[in-house]
Amino acid sequence: MKLMEIEGNRELNGTIRISGAKNATVALIPAAILTDEEATICNVPEITDTDALCDILNELNVEVKRASESIIINPKNMINIEIEEKFSKKLRASYYFMGALLGKYKKAVMYFPGGCSIGARPIDLHLKGFEALGATIKNEKNKYIVEAEELHGANIYLDIASVGATINIMLAAVKAKGTTVIDNAAKEPEIVNVATFLNNMGARISGAGTSTIKIEGVETLHKCFHEVIPDRIEAGTYIIIGALCGKNLKIDNIIPEHVDSLLSKLEEIGTELEVGTDYVMISKSNNYKSTTIKTLVYPGFPTDLQQPFTVLLTQCNGKSKVTETIFENRFMHIPYLKDLGADVTVKNQTATIIGPTKLAGTSVVATDLRAGAAMVAAGLLAEGTTTIANAEHILRGYEQIVEKLTSVGAKIKIREI
Repeated sequence: MKLMEIEGNRELNGTIRISGAKNATVALIPAAILTDEEATICNVPEITDTDALCDILNELNVEVKRASESIIINPKNMINIEIEEKFSKKLRASYYFMGALLGKYKKAVMYFPGGCSIGARPIDLHLKGFEALGATIKNEKNKYIVEAEELHGANIYLDIASVGATINIMLAAVKAKGTTVIDNAAKEPEIVNVATFLNNMGARISGAGTSTIKIEGVETLHKCFHEVIPDRIEAGTYIIIGALCGKNLKIDNIIPEHVDSLLSKLEEIGTELEVGTDYVMISKSNNYKSTTIKTLVYPGFPTDLQQPFTVLLTQCNGKSKVTETIFENRFMHIPYLKDLGADVTVKNQTATIIGPTKLAGTSVVATDLRAGAAMVAAGLLAEGTTTIANAEHILRGYEQIVEKLTSVGAKIKIREI
């Protein structure tokens, strides 16, 4: 197990450069197997989720070359074999291989994916989409067998605007005969990035970023070069940390429109912000106002930033409320935040935070990726030393987090136990 140790209450100043988006990268890597030629993806974050997906590529006999911030994927000698549970359980996004393999070979066999335990995340919408395209589904002891004699275009309505289902259906539909229309599609920037990648390979996808996506099937896809967009959740996490501990802390290489909902809330509570074309400069305020947030699908307030933002609300004057509408287990960080000194209560899916309160370092646990980010934010603010167990969760989604924070004045390290 990895432990992260943070000596808190230090002012952070300098520049943090944001890496490529985790939530785009984990879909782009499986998408690359849809061509039989070479696909080059740059601005790829060096995180353990990337490593786990490359392990699956190796099992499928896909040639993978990695260099600084780039990955070259060549599936010309690929074989379509069962993806074993030891690979699929490492991350939720392993399920994108289901759509990609189905789209390429008309058959995918893999075990149910893993990932953070933040609530029920069934793949029913994915499977219904595959069935609409002509596939049959068998579930044998947690192993899915998805296959079709032929994939054909279909009109598919998603009951929930699911990012995973939207992308997975796109991957399965790009080579299907005819036209597929996904209604109530998710609108996240990562979906646009994946659609752009597929179009660069010769797919015909329109409407990505809106609630209706149209896919006209093509027979082949070719080689391409593609860049991963900056990670809006990483950017938002460091912006929140800047609001807690920053003094002219610059968060660079971002797309500010992707974090509009966060920036508007920060302005509402009284944060000192300077927003540029590709950066945000932020400093800590000593007089934050309380507020209310409710997590929503994009472009609403991201569930992935709810946990770090809860830490910031402990420093606001008065009563703040956070309502979580996406995942039912997204408050698992709250008991540890209380151990640090926060005044927080949770009822149903709403947390009430009374502030401001001083936080004091103690031993906490990263129960999932974004809960881990919340503990990092809290540890940087708290007096004394905070020790975060299960830091592996944090390393899944934040490239070089120790190096980035150390470079701007934090005192933070990782050790094995």
